Amino acid sequence: MDQAGLAVRFEEQRPRLRAVAYRMLGSHAEADDAVQNAWLRLSGADTAEVANLAGWLTTVVARECLKMLRTRRNRREEPLADITAAGHDAGDPEAEALLADAVGPALMVVLDSLAPAERLAFVLHDVFAVPFGEIAAILGRSPAATRQLTSRARRRVAGATPPRHVDIARQRRVVEAFLAALRHGDLDGLLAVLDPDVLLRDGDTGLARGARAVGAHALTFSRAARFVRPALVGGTVGLAIVPGGRLIGALGFTFDHDRIVVIELIGDPGRLRQVDLAAVRP
Repeated sequence: MDQAGLAVRFEEQRPRLRAVAYRMLGSHAEADDAVQNAWLRLSGADTAEVANLAGWLTTVVARECLKMLRTRRNRREEPLADITAAGHDAGDPEAEALLADAVGPALMVVLDSLAPAERLAFVLHDVFAVPFGEIAAILGRSPAATRQLTSRARRRVAGATPPRHVDIARQRRVVEAFLAALRHGDLDGLLAVLDPDVLLRDGDTGLARGARAVGAHALTFSRAARFVRPALVGGTVGLAIVPGGRLIGALGFTFDHDRIVVIELIGDPGRLRQVDLAAVRP
């Protein structure tokens, strides 16, 4: 197929590709970058043996998105994208329908709490009906492992609508219980406030998964807990690490009612500027 013919077929797929990319990335600009990179790959590839161009392009876009998610270092500092913002094809019924169905702002908040592989597996399978086998090839995992990733992500998303207001007092009670258990070396106390499937991560790198694994990991730092105090971290209650009164790190928490579902280790200076030590007083 000549370049003109490829361009026509690519434009036919563009609305769907942009919807896939935006659901994964939460940013119109990054979604456009991922789709443009897919076009560059397509225009330079030998497509003579590509039987399913739509599937081939979806795979390329998914891999581009996964790469972006894994290398993104300051994800929580980025503003939540607005589905009404400029950047999608106004007047394109297919694009409008896909985007409206795929990217409510509340759901984007939930998706942003997922690890990159979980997010990709959930979006491709549950939203765009990509088979587990194809997703497994993108992630470099088995279909069974990919199915488990999707199931975990589905549990996070199902019925999860972030509250209209942040209940700081409720969050503080959970965080103080976590800190008290940490200081006393109390694994049962940690398990009481950790979600059974809690994720501990450093940026986009998962360090531990599951309440017992995360709790055991946390207890290795029990003696250093005397240097830790509650603080606002990116607008929610977390923990600041302040030996000698100097902020050197923080723990950011994602909550589901009275349980912690994600703990993120934060050491980047830019992220630490979001830590407010005065907002949550002892």
